[in-house]
Amino acid sequence: MKKQQLILVGSGLVCLLLIYRFGRTVPSAKPTPQTAQVADNHPATVEFSTILQAAKQKLTPEQQLYVNGLESSVVRGDVQAQQIKVFSQLAAFWRDTVGYFAPYAYYTGAAAKLENSEKSLTFAAHQFLNELKGATQPMLKTWMADEAKQLFERALKVNPESDSSKIGLGSCYIFGSTAEHPEEVMAGIQKILEVARRDSTNMYAQLMLGIGGVVSGQLDKAVERLNKVVQFDPHNLEAIFMLAEAYEKKVDNKNAVRWYTVGRNHVRDSGIVKEIDAKINSLQ
Repeated sequence: MKKQQLILVGSGLVCLLLIYRFGRTVPSAKPTPQTAQVADNHPATVEFSTILQAAKQKLTPEQQLYVNGLESSVVRGDVQAQQIKVFSQLAAFWRDTVGYFAPYAYYTGAAAKLENSEKSLTFAAHQFLNELKGATQPMLKTWMADEAKQLFERALKVNPESDSSKIGLGSCYIFGSTAEHPEEVMAGIQKILEVARRDSTNMYAQLMLGIGGVVSGQLDKAVERLNKVVQFDPHNLEAIFMLAEAYEKKVDNKNAVRWYTVGRNHVRDSGIVKEIDAKINSLQ
């Protein structure tokens, strides 16, 4: 399941941000344009029912019958353990049989909410967060960010002292922000700063704050934080390429080339290497 992923960031330039240890396992479902305003000043989002309807249209008649049967058993069931089992079966179907991310993540989250353990809630939340990092469609980004936030918030009710969940929650605001709501980035940064101010050695917090700095244009702070991360973990590709992006935005081409080159040396995919080489050549 290891997979390299290209992500479009701030300036629209292609940067290799990370290699997920367990990466994106399935592609995103493509929702229809239908949207809903969830609350005043809340970004437009897509309803899960719309996503599910679009996904079901691509199923075979046999697959539709199977899914409808599972969905009906959830409605009829009144035993929580049975509902968790069915939600898990639906998640597995959408992941393994069809390969659509959104229904898989939704049902994984639904099962986690019923189970209500920190482990299951954070696992489901990180499914959304990992996918959110590469999302470009604004309504889908908002939906995934909202789902991840709910799961991290529930996890924090189970364990209010979890720094990882606090950082995860803040990260949802950073990666879920849209051009219409840039203030979401600063809201996420503030949540993560709660951890970083108390524990400056938390590299997950430093990484997310560094990315937040790149997104929000606080480039000097971003460079400072991302340098800390790569000094601590020289093989962290997400930090390496975000640091290169930060230097590029600062028009410090010398350091941008340096870090793109460092990242290039960690990549084996020839297509991605070609993209990085083109980026380096454009900066020299």
